[in-house]
Amino acid sequence: MQGEEIIRLEGLTKWYEDGHMVLDHINLTVRKNEFLTLLGPSGCGKTTTLRLIAGFEQPSEGRILFDGQDISRTPPHQRRINTVFQKHALFPHMNVFENVAFGLTVKKLPADEIGERVRKMLALVNLGGYEKRSVDSLSGGQQQRIAIVRALVNEPEVLLLDEPLSALDLKLRRDMQVELKRIQQQVGSTFIYVTHDQEEALTMSNTVVVMNEGRIQQVGRPEDIYNEPRNPFVADFIGESNILPGRMLRDGLVRFAGYDFPCVDKGIGEDVPVDVVVRPEDVAITGAAQGMIRGTVESVTFMGVHYEMRITGEDGFLWLVQSTAMTPAGTQVGMNIGPNEIHVMTREEV
Repeated sequence: MQGEEIIRLEGLTKWYEDGHMVLDHINLTVRKNEFLTLLGPSGCGKTTTLRLIAGFEQPSEGRILFDGQDISRTPPHQRRINTVFQKHALFPHMNVFENVAFGLTVKKLPADEIGERVRKMLALVNLGGYEKRSVDSLSGGQQQRIAIVRALVNEPEVLLLDEPLSALDLKLRRDMQVELKRIQQQVGSTFIYVTHDQEEALTMSNTVVVMNEGRIQQVGRPEDIYNEPRNPFVADFIGESNILPGRMLRDGLVRFAGYDFPCVDKGIGEDVPVDVVVRPEDVAITGAAQGMIRGTVESVTFMGVHYEMRITGEDGFLWLVQSTAMTPAGTQVGMNIGPNEIHVMTREEV
């Protein structure tokens, strides 16, 4: 992670009158120019975290620091933060220019400055020349870009985005993921993004914060979150995983699925219970006689870039395996797993 700290959450807690705790004493640091994503299932507390940072809700306990100053009770309009919501909330009676310029007009900036800033922002999202168009005449993706630049034109130090792409179709959503990352890099603002879509999080973010049941499960770079999950929840939520019970025999050797496997994990202990994660794309299919593990292919599904196979091992575990080569259902196969493809987690971290 790069940049100085801009936001710090200290013991941030939120519960409602019925006693339901949404956030449970979370601590988090957000750095300048970072694209940070809060990722987790519905009800995990990610949107509540965003609303607390924006000032739309007040914490029950804990503090929100912005550049070292406590802003926990500061009204939203006094924070150097803007928010883009899932619904575009564009003004239908205003054209594109008037929508983007709205915040600057409220601030009563000179007309020349407003015009220059609006045109610059529209050019940033490839909508130059759209100033006089009705927002209702725009596509969903164009409307979302207008909503984003309407927030950015006010030059916030931090932009909060609450699942802004969820209403778009798959292709447009993927195009907008690339567009959002490009915009963030060009304007240099800090983006805090909320999503339940792990592909979005891995595609756009410098830092991913995985949340569940009001608590932070893991914080790290997308590569680290995917390759080195801290617990079974993260391993299962981020991509597909085979998660098996095992036993760490000693440094570099773990037993699971009835066999002993060399691995690269160390410092976990000797003869201790563990959970083992193997990603589907890291299992190599071979002939039954050549495999570390043997099994029977139960089903095959073509996924476009690969085949997804369900394979029942000799111990009864149902493996998920992804391969560019298809092996028909009913085939007896072997499966090999290299030391670097095995990730061992201590059972205590569950």
